[in-house]
Amino acid sequence: MSKKIIASLVALAFASPSYSAENIELEDVVVTASRIAQPRESVIADVTVIDQAEIDRAGQSTFIELLQMQPGVEIGSNGGAGARSSIFLRGTNANQVVVLIDGLRVGAATAGTTTFENIPLAQIEKIEILRGPATSLYGQDTVGGVIQIFTKNGTGKPHFYAALGYGTYDTKTAEAGVRGSLGDTSFSLNVSSTATDSFSAKRIRAGAQADDDRYRNLAVSASLLHKIVEGHEVGVQLLTSEGHANYDSSNIFRNYVDLTQLSYGLFSKNQFTSNWKSTFRVGEGIDDSQNQLDTTTNSQFKTKQKQLSWQNDIDLSVGTLTLLYDRLEQKIASETLFEKTKRNTDGFMIGYLADIGNHSIQANLRSDHSSQFGTNTTGGLGYGYKFDPNWRITGSYAKAFKAPTFNDLYYPSYSDWFTGLPVATSDPNLNPEKSNNFEASIRYQGQTREASVTAYQNNINDFITLDSDFFPINADAKIKGFTFAASQVWNDWLLKGSIDIQSPRNEDNGKLLARRANRHASLNLSRERGDWRFASEIIASSVRYNDADSQFPLAGYVLVNLTADYKINQDWTVQGRLNNALDKEYALASTASIFGPTAPAYNTPGSNLFVNLRWTPK
Repeated sequence: MSKKIIASLVALAFASPSYSAENIELEDVVVTASRIAQPRESVIADVTVIDQAEIDRAGQSTFIELLQMQPGVEIGSNGGAGARSSIFLRGTNANQVVVLIDGLRVGAATAGTTTFENIPLAQIEKIEILRGPATSLYGQDTVGGVIQIFTKNGTGKPHFYAALGYGTYDTKTAEAGVRGSLGDTSFSLNVSSTATDSFSAKRIRAGAQADDDRYRNLAVSASLLHKIVEGHEVGVQLLTSEGHANYDSSNIFRNYVDLTQLSYGLFSKNQFTSNWKSTFRVGEGIDDSQNQLDTTTNSQFKTKQKQLSWQNDIDLSVGTLTLLYDRLEQKIASETLFEKTKRNTDGFMIGYLADIGNHSIQANLRSDHSSQFGTNTTGGLGYGYKFDPNWRITGSYAKAFKAPTFNDLYYPSYSDWFTGLPVATSDPNLNPEKSNNFEASIRYQGQTREASVTAYQNNINDFITLDSDFFPINADAKIKGFTFAASQVWNDWLLKGSIDIQSPRNEDNGKLLARRANRHASLNLSRERGDWRFASEIIASSVRYNDADSQFPLAGYVLVNLTADYKINQDWTVQGRLNNALDKEYALASTASIFGPTAPAYNTPGSNLFVNLRWTPK
C-alpha cells in the first residue's frame, strides 16, 4: 500500500496543472524556525504551519489527533480522552520535543514530557511545528524539534463567537469568547469546556476495569496588548487548562488524575531604532499532575518553569543579526522524595539570517550554562538556494543537547512486592544526550501546488532509554528517514498528504525504538461545493513495538475519518465528523512490556460521530 501512496504523491507533485484561481496561501509568517518572523517560503528548516482555518475544519479532533495528520508526527495514547499521550517527532522520544505556548515552555521536568492530552484545541489560533534539533535556538531538550502554540489574540473590530457540540460517548463541548481591538489596545478572552464519558482505558471486556473512564476539562485563555507609542507595545498572555481524567485500576475504586497546565507571561516589544528591535519576555509555565491511586494513596508531580528572555534583532545592510539571553529556572514539588528538586540554565545565543538574491543563510551559535551539567555549546548552519522561481534546495547541520529528566536521575527506589528488596529506577550518573543532525530537502512551491522531499539523519549519543528492567541507561541511537509531502488545489478540490519512511533504532541492540513505525502516512481529500464542504482523512501506520526489545508488536492500522461542514448563513456553520468510520480496532500502546504478552492493550475509539454548531458573526 505504501508504494501506491508514494507513487500517487509523486504524480501529484509533478502532474500538469488543471485548476482554478483558488490558491494555497504561501505567505504564512513563521516565527519558530528562527525566532524572527519570516515568510514560510524562505524558511530553511522543515516546518509545518497549522492555521485557524485548519483547526476549525478539524471539528472534534483533539490536539494530538490534529498533529497526527502532520508530516513527521506519530502519537501514542494510554486510552481515550485525557489519557496519557505522547507525540514522537521524526522518531525521537516524546521528551525530546520542546512545547512552547506563546513563547513559554510548558511540561513536566520530572518525566520531561508535555501533558498533550490536556491541551485544549479550542484555545489555539495557530500551531507551528519545527522538525529537527533546535537547541541552538531554544536551549536544552530540543533533539526532535519544537511545537509552538499560539493562543487566540484580538484583532479587528471587537466580536463574539460561540460553539456547541455533542457526540458519541456522551461527549459535550462548549466554547465562547470575545476578541478585537479598541484604539491602541487589543484583547481576547476565551473559555472552553469538554466533558465525555469516553470508554475503558484498557481493552478489557468485563470486570471492574471495563468501566468508562471519563474526562472533564475547563480552559481559559486571555491576552491584552497595548501600543504605547509607535514601535513600542506591552502585553500579557494567559492560558490555564484544568482536566480531570479517570483511569483503570486493579480494584473497584475508580482511579483519577487532576491535570493543571498554566502558562502566563508579560512582554515588551520595542523598536529602539530603525534597525534595532528588542523583545523582553518574562513568564512561567506550570505542569501539575495529582494522582489518586486508591482510597488512601495520592501522588503529586508539579513542575514550575520560570523563564526570562531578552532578544535583540538588528537589521544589517545584508540580513539580520540576533543577540539573545534567556534564563530557565526549573523546580519540582512532589510527595515523592527526589534527591534534587531544582536546576537553572542561562543561555546566550547569536544568530544570523539572510536572503541574498536566490540564496538563504541561517547560522546560530549558543552556549548554555547549567547549574547541573556545566557549559554546553551547540550550533546550527543552514543554506537554501532557489534555482527556479518555484524550486528550492536546502541543507542544514545542527547539534543538540538534552539534560536527563529528574525521574531519570533521582526517582527513588521502591521495594519489590515479592522479595522486599529495593529496586533502583534512576541513575544520578547518567550522561546528557548529545546529537548531530544532517538534513537536505528539495521543495516545489507554486500557486496551487506544493511538494517536498526531506532526508535526514539524527545521530544521538548517550541516548537515554529503559532496559528490560525499566532502568534508565545511556545508549546510542540513529534516526534516519525521508519525509514526502505534497498538496494540490484544482477547481474546488484539495488533496494533501505526507509519507514518512524512517529507521528510528537503538544502535546498541539494533531494535526499533518503542512505539515507532518504519512507515506512517496521512492523506486528506476535501471539496467545497457552494455552502458545503466535504472531506475524508486516511491515517496509516506499519507495525510498531510496545517495548525497547521489540518483543511485543502493535499491529499496523489504517483509519478513515469523514467530515462535512454546512454554512447555514454568514454567521452560522454546522459541522459533522465521523471518526474511525470503518470501526477499526487498533492500539497505540499496551501494558504488555510490564505484565507480559497476555496483558491488555490500551483502548482506542471505535466508530464515533460528533456534531458541532458554530457562531462566528462577521
